[in-house]
Amino acid sequence: MSDISDALADAFGEHADAELATQAAENVQSFADQYDEDLTAGPVLDTFEEAPYSEFERAFNWLVGHLAAENEDCTDSREFRIEGFGNLAADPDIAA
Repeated sequence: MSDISDALADAFGEHADAELATQAAENVQSFADQYDEDLTAGPVLDTFEEAPYSEFERAFNWLVGHLAAENEDCTDSREFRIEGFGNLAADPDIAA
């Protein structure tokens, strides 16, 4: 893991089990790699603390949506959410 993922996994570990915290941290790292190379753990954690949900998965998904909304290049944040695209979503690798 990178520095941002390590810091986020540790912080998320206060709210979720280690496996879920690591997955969430890696999802944020993937978002940063694709859309915001300058993203650091501090602003991510500050935004996470503002989430209007107490359940970790909902708060994390809100965080991802918030990060995506602030980035004009990211039009679909589902791949970075805990459950990913989900089984009811269209396959993003198949063109219409």
